[in-house]
Amino acid sequence: MSWLIEHFSFVSNPQAWVALATLVVLEIVLGIDNLIFISILTNRLPEAQQARARRIGIAGALVLRLLLLGTISFIVQLTDPLFELFGHAFSWRDLILLAGGIFLVWKATKEIHHSVDPSDGKENMVGRAATLTAGAAIAQILLLDLVFSIDSIITAVGMTDEIAIMFIAVIAAVTVMLIAAEPLSRFIADNPTIVMLALAFLLMIGMTLIADGMGFHVPKGYIYAAMGFSALVEALNMLARRKRRRERALQAEGAGGH
Repeated sequence: MSWLIEHFSFVSNPQAWVALATLVVLEIVLGIDNLIFISILTNRLPEAQQARARRIGIAGALVLRLLLLGTISFIVQLTDPLFELFGHAFSWRDLILLAGGIFLVWKATKEIHHSVDPSDGKENMVGRAATLTAGAAIAQILLLDLVFSIDSIITAVGMTDEIAIMFIAVIAAVTVMLIAAEPLSRFIADNPTIVMLALAFLLMIGMTLIADGMGFHVPKGYIYAAMGFSALVEALNMLARRKRRRERALQAEGAGGH
């Protein structure tokens, strides 16, 4: 009982509620990167396996974030310098972000190539068919879950000292991811041009992770503003294409009537 009183004493503090609301929004925004990757990767699986792979990927994101919150003192130490190279002191966090960024750039580039030319690269180096299995998709999702989770928790630590607020924010953000996963995946699958836009987002996110790992901090606001502007332009393009399709359909009906 005393533990509950100690960790939930923030409920009577208005500033803590502001911090909670801010952190929930921030964690949801940070989770968008994670969710785009999960949606694109699982959409390449057979339809019967997609929902299960998405649920496992999002559950993995939640478990990893909660486990990392449970080892908060260890997570804080990840920012301690390990060695210095090119005038930059690298920490474990930097190395993890670098590895995650390189993987994300490689994966996004590979998926872009597959989208542009689906008939190319169907065989791997030993001449066997290179198909994505549910196990491989889940393994890749969990790998990126780890990278995004570490970044998410370090962000949370920088926002507040209250463990309870961090737990609530993380659970709320992952719940939103779970609710949005199916609609987002369907939307991406139904709109081929969105796939390329989402892959471009992943490429940009990967480069941002690499830059962050190298010590060049890019404000997240710039990244999400660029993503929002690109999404707005694509939405206008979709509306224009839909209008042209309707006009062509009406013209075809008029021609058929004559």
